[in-house]
Amino acid sequence: MEILVCVKRVPDTAENEIAIKRDGTDIERDDLVYSVNEWDNYAVEEAIQIRDKAGGSVTVVTVGDSESEEVLRREMAMGADKGLLLSDAAFEGSDGRGIAAVLKAAVEKGKYDLVLTGALADDGAGQVGGMLAALLDWPYASVVNKIEIGGGKTIKVGREIEGGNQEMNEIELPCVLSIQTGINEPRYVGIRGIRKVASVEIPALSAGDLGLAANAVGAGAARVRRVDYFTPQMGAGAEILEGSIEEKIDKLIELLKAKGGLK
Repeated sequence: MEILVCVKRVPDTAENEIAIKRDGTDIERDDLVYSVNEWDNYAVEEAIQIRDKAGGSVTVVTVGDSESEEVLRREMAMGADKGLLLSDAAFEGSDGRGIAAVLKAAVEKGKYDLVLTGALADDGAGQVGGMLAALLDWPYASVVNKIEIGGGKTIKVGREIEGGNQEMNEIELPCVLSIQTGINEPRYVGIRGIRKVASVEIPALSAGDLGLAANAVGAGAARVRRVDYFTPQMGAGAEILEGSIEEKIDKLIELLKAKGGLK
């Protein structure tokens, strides 16, 4: 089975103190530490497990600049077979549909049976997977937490629904699935694995390589534009805890005890 997994390089919230620019146009990015999107790790792990059972290969793809290559190598060190970087200044400022259009062009250049995305990325919109499926006219399932591979042209996917219940659906291949955290336990990536893929060539495709007109993606084609970042005003009775994570935890426990939430 040929599987493509869409991954994204995002700010690591465990390593960064996120601050908003004074003009509200973006967050401060100069000194941020980046890593692969958490949900995408689960998607890659699931793809690797499927490949190990059914055969085939796993390709990881990302839309971004040259620095995004590091997340591809990280996922290749995890066990993915190949990486693919989609990089062009024309992609900058793309909305969710624009990113989906870039990914669609990449999918159509290959022969994939299954495309996986993380259920969410750093902006929390959770829209690219569904948009990609719509543009491809492929079946789609979101927040998938179980996949059963058979020998035919369909697979079974599980989704957790309201009330903690589980539903199972049969879906035709090829299809797009957005993967929920908890579907598996992503494997540890060691230094040896990272060194092994350090010199592997990763193809980089531009808009022209993908057959995309520059004005079909990017900020000029975006129908959704982010107009402001801001920190919500603190409501009456709210308190912002300061200090390290450990100090914040200690203060939170003290507050919960004081207010009867803990004994």
